[in-house]
Amino acid sequence: MVSTLAMASQSQLLEGLSEAECDRVYEALQFVVPLYATKQVVTQQNALQFVEGVVSTLAMLRTDVDTRIAGLLFELPELAPLAAEQIEAKFGREIADLVSGIRRLMRLREAALTQQEVGRGKNAAEKASTQMETLRKMVLAMATDMRVVLVRLASRVTTLRFFAETKRADGAAQQYASETMDLYAPLANRLGVWQLKWELEDLSFRFLEPEQYKRIAKMLEEKRLERESFVISAIERLNKELKISGIKAEVSGRPKHIYSIWKKMKGKDVNFDELYDVRAFRVIVDDVKDCYTVLGIVHNAWAPIPKEFDDYISRPKPNGYKSLHTVVVVEDGRPLEVQIRTREMHQFAEYGVAAHWRYKESGGSNFSAQEYDEKIAWLRQLLAWKTEVADSVVGEEQLQREWVEKLKSATLDDRIYVLTPQARVIELPSGSTPVDFAYHLHTDVGHRCRGARVDNVMVPLNTPLKNGQTIEIITLKSGSNQAGPSRDWLNTDYSASTRTRTKIRAWFNAIDQQETLSNGRALVEKTLQREGKTAINLEELAQRLGFGALDELFLAVGKDEFSLRQIENLLRDTGTEQEPDELSITNKSRASSVTQGAKSGVLVVGTEGLMTQLARCCKPAPPDEIVGFVTRGKGVSIHRLTCKNFAEMRNKAPERVIQTTWGDHGKETVYPVDIFVLAQDRQGLLRDISEVFSREKINVIGVNTQSAKSQARMSFTAEIGGTSQLQKALTVISEVSGVLEVRRQ
Repeated sequence: MVSTLAMASQSQLLEGLSEAECDRVYEALQFVVPLYATKQVVTQQNALQFVEGVVSTLAMLRTDVDTRIAGLLFELPELAPLAAEQIEAKFGREIADLVSGIRRLMRLREAALTQQEVGRGKNAAEKASTQMETLRKMVLAMATDMRVVLVRLASRVTTLRFFAETKRADGAAQQYASETMDLYAPLANRLGVWQLKWELEDLSFRFLEPEQYKRIAKMLEEKRLERESFVISAIERLNKELKISGIKAEVSGRPKHIYSIWKKMKGKDVNFDELYDVRAFRVIVDDVKDCYTVLGIVHNAWAPIPKEFDDYISRPKPNGYKSLHTVVVVEDGRPLEVQIRTREMHQFAEYGVAAHWRYKESGGSNFSAQEYDEKIAWLRQLLAWKTEVADSVVGEEQLQREWVEKLKSATLDDRIYVLTPQARVIELPSGSTPVDFAYHLHTDVGHRCRGARVDNVMVPLNTPLKNGQTIEIITLKSGSNQAGPSRDWLNTDYSASTRTRTKIRAWFNAIDQQETLSNGRALVEKTLQREGKTAINLEELAQRLGFGALDELFLAVGKDEFSLRQIENLLRDTGTEQEPDELSITNKSRASSVTQGAKSGVLVVGTEGLMTQLARCCKPAPPDEIVGFVTRGKGVSIHRLTCKNFAEMRNKAPERVIQTTWGDHGKETVYPVDIFVLAQDRQGLLRDISEVFSREKINVIGVNTQSAKSQARMSFTAEIGGTSQLQKALTVISEVSGVLEVRRQ
């Protein structure tokens, strides 16, 4: 076994490495051979043969020496834990980190399988959600080092090759194939590692659709000689044309991929013979200019099919793929696909991100450091990888997996991914803190949060989190009197998430509302005690005052938006519809008040000379819609049509309602209205609002202000000539610094 592996190592495992690098690989081989020789991996393949296959694939991808060594060692933590503890000492920290990352991916797969077993029988949406979480976990692991993913892809293709060689057809083989089609093949495609992508798809298809696989494989074999003869003839003709034009190029046939053929047959609803890329060849040239020159030669030699031409050089695919694709019709009328690209493009097309690692390591001039860094930056955007995973739920009609093409990159570092102690991945905005993490888990966890451990180290709650960290929240016991957020958490230092701040504000709003409710209740109950009416039904009282619920009355009183005098007047009412009185106004009006009788500017339709007065509960002013109510001994009280007090009186005595309208009034006629202002309390606030009234030539005849918890609640009684003047004043007041709300009461 050792000699076999050594020979394989010389021919495959060491390809592209320097002599010093080969020595390092040999050292790793000598370390693992006795440990793996008699062991099996989870798929029942011999461990030594398994890692040999993995590293051979990594060598084909031209990966660096550290990646290949990690490919040899990553089964040690599972098969030889004591030996695994020596990895860092023998091979260095970087390789130890690679092995750790690979094992993390392996464990994530086991966790995902466990979740699927637990969720067996659940609906498709729940299963899709589990798949999505697995995708997120995988992306998290790959974010640290892209080489981890290359080893994982090489590991998976090695496993599927083993299943194919041993003709495994059990449930495990199908499970691996399904997972590969849903996750690993799309990832290989996204990274541009097409050699692995094609093989992963073909091998998975072999287990998922064995009959379809055999049918297409048989058709390919039956037509192989005819197809090869056809392509060879076309290549000979093109080579002659290229030689005449002085173009140096390599022309060769293109490999056929069974899954790709089946997908096109099904997607385009065509027969095998109608497919263009069954007969195809590839042209590789030195530079981009030659690509277009060759394209012209091909189109001159054979008639092109215009709709089948794709220029991926000027418009590369999202994953960076570049090439010219065209389909032409040859002499016998059959189509032929031609791909044209440079050597650098071909290198990327074959190896994808693996090619970037090689260029970086070798310092090759074909791919600049800046371009390499840009590619890696793009790859890191996979942290925000979004897919419609639900589209991949198993079903014959959905096997095309078109969702892979819908993958979208997001802004670099837009999101971070951290872990719970149970290894569940949590997605948060960049810059999030333990407070954001706690509220993401559950609102109650956020309210009870009092500390946090990040990777088992206590940290302040405003510590920015990083990708891959494990977060543990320390909380108070449920029901604790000390539970609740701090107002400091509303600062961006403590919470980067709008969702978090919304939950914190909701907590304090609920606390403030409860205090307002309690204050309002206390004021109402004190009023009832003073009036000797403590036995009254409070629900009925609230309804008589025009409120839908008792709490609405308490809140209005607590906010000083409803006068206790109105409650007193209602309680003193012994059956007469007495108008609720108002607090006395101390300032003298600057003009004749409209509350002085029949000459108030109100015309009572059908009645002349009848005494009228404006109701103080709603203070109507032109052009409000108004209505009259005939009182006992005080003439007609004029209310706004929407007045709650009027609605109560109308229900009791509808026969006393009288139609009213505004009459002509002079320029000096004014109407008292109440204005409520809510603002952040500050020095000079009352002065600034008073200056607005002064500029608008509005006389203020009453002011009441209260300040609590840095907020000022202000009520003004002002005399206006009409609602247009009022509306203008409200607009100007709303622009005063610190004003949160302004309205007519």
